[in-house]
Amino acid sequence: MRFALPLLLKAVDHVKKGGIVAYPTESVWGLGCDPMNQQALENLLALKQRDWRKGLILISGQAAHFDDLLNAEQTKGGARLTAEARTKIASTWPGPTTWLIPLPKTTAYSPLVYGQHSAIAARVTTHPLVVELTRYLDSPIISTSANRAGQPALKGRLQVLKCFGDQVYCLPGDTLGFDRPSAIFDALTGRQLR
Repeated sequence: MRFALPLLLKAVDHVKKGGIVAYPTESVWGLGCDPMNQQALENLLALKQRDWRKGLILISGQAAHFDDLLNAEQTKGGARLTAEARTKIASTWPGPTTWLIPLPKTTAYSPLVYGQHSAIAARVTTHPLVVELTRYLDSPIISTSANRAGQPALKGRLQVLKCFGDQVYCLPGDTLGFDRPSAIFDALTGRQLR
């Protein structure tokens, strides 16, 4: 999959300035922003009309972006990931698997990222566009389906442009053609939630 570097760099700049980007993922289009920018998070949730308590997903092309979560010594709930759990997570990344990882006792992430939960959702993707976007940003971004709350997830760039127009910077590209969204697992119990 090829993409134009100038368009990618424009998206990087847009995210750094607090903007929202739309991008293809494995199965659907996603909306994202800087997970450390409170105003960007508020704007994204308002755009989607999404309840903040549901939380959002972090996505990156680099597993190292989640080392602080995976190796947290203390968590808000007191439960730490075992070496076995970290190995299990690593065996599924990169890929279409999202893990709910215990929230560190001290975190720079806003509650708008993890919502009412004591875990934070994270995924390492293989989508080359998102891999490069997060590499240039040197951080994960938010990944939430490109749609309004309660509506079906959008599967094409033209649908995204029709729905959101100039409210987002829409990268070119296609999904990887998967027919379902990523599976979600609880990192502490290994139980599949979706």
